[in-house]
Amino acid sequence: MKIVKPDLSGLWTKICVEDDLKSFEALYRALGAKLLKFSVYYVSQKEVAEEIVSEVFVKCWQNRKESTHVLNPETYLFVAVKNQSLKHLRKYSNVHLVEIEAQQEFQFQDHTDPSKELERKELHIKLNTAIDTLPAQARMVFKLIKENGMKYKEVAEILKISPRTVQTQLFRAITKLRIILAAYHELDHRKSSSNDLVNLVMLLGIIHYFLVHCRQF
Repeated sequence: MKIVKPDLSGLWTKICVEDDLKSFEALYRALGAKLLKFSVYYVSQKEVAEEIVSEVFVKCWQNRKESTHVLNPETYLFVAVKNQSLKHLRKYSNVHLVEIEAQQEFQFQDHTDPSKELERKELHIKLNTAIDTLPAQARMVFKLIKENGMKYKEVAEILKISPRTVQTQLFRAITKLRIILAAYHELDHRKSSSNDLVNLVMLLGIIHYFLVHCRQF
């Protein structure tokens, strides 16, 4: 069943113009988890990230009357969370930047065959491990587009780089992932006749097609 994405702009209008608390709660449900993961990338501590996201949403509600000019609330909130996360790091300069925890939920499940479900989980773990080896900016670009379904322009606004740089970083990420997964495949082929890593490379190919054809400017 196709999941319908909430009309975030519509929710934002109701929040800013009509003081609609239910729309505010719906906005939080739609973006809260994504923003939390994004903040964790910078501050590394989930508890701190939760405070940052909560603070951003509180300020969003308090300043709603002055925010009617915002056209893309998702990008606006990601930028706000990024700024607050960097502000926290500057305040506590002994905190080092670490990568986001690889915790993702996937909907590809076959409850009639537990072994296949386990196999799919193992495939995704290998893919996530490969993603974690990417350079910081390329990894962030890949995650924002892959996990949050953002377009190049939206990612560019959040990271303050050009859309062309976003595209370049994305293609570099995909190229490196192909090399890493090909190496995994060769190693796995020597150990067993399993097709797991062949399927993993195919999965990456599907992701590549999705990113290139569905996330344009």
